[in-house]
Amino acid sequence: MEEEKVYPGCCHKTKERSEKEYKDLLNRLSRIEGQVRGIRRMVENDAYCPDILVQVSAVNAALNSFNKVLLANHIRTCVADDIREGKDATVDELVATLQKLMK
Repeated sequence: MEEEKVYPGCCHKTKERSEKEYKDLLNRLSRIEGQVRGIRRMVENDAYCPDILVQVSAVNAALNSFNKVLLANHIRTCVADDIREGKDATVDELVATLQKLMK
């Protein structure tokens, strides 16, 4: 469930995640970090450009997958809860977020 913490000078909320969601997100990010470090090594070792591009594409796909999981969790929890509570501004926030993701 979302925890409504707002920090002074900041308009961002925080969210408490279940242990499973937290671990899943961190595991995904750790794998992505490893992939990026691998790309760096490829560049340092003068790897062939198409090989690097394929790995960059894999990182992009992993980040897109991360976004899909995070967005689905956000909609199922934060957005759904706020709509039930009559907080219609959350829908506007979701639309703005989706517009940023689709640039």
